[in-house]
Amino acid sequence: MKSAFELAMERLEKESPTQELTEEQKAKLSELSKVYEAKIADKELFLNGEIAKAEAAGEFDQIEQLTKQLVSERKVLEEELEQKKNEVRGS
Repeated sequence: MKSAFELAMERLEKESPTQELTEEQKAKLSELSKVYEAKIADKELFLNGEIAKAEAAGEFDQIEQLTKQLVSERKVLEEELEQKKNEVRGS
């Protein structure tokens, strides 16, 4: 006799089956992650340096603006990454 959890998992698998990835797709996904981690780190490094300069100069409005820019650019890069990963998964 199956538990409720096992039955639910079977139903879920029927509704949206698990997608098996090829080794090539796995490699592409890994490479994309590395590239975008580097892009995000580069943006964070640059903008955190700018924030530190603004803090030293006491420019609090600029600190807020740079912090918002950092969050925004990180979000854009993460969305790009997910879009590209979905394209790889779909192929």
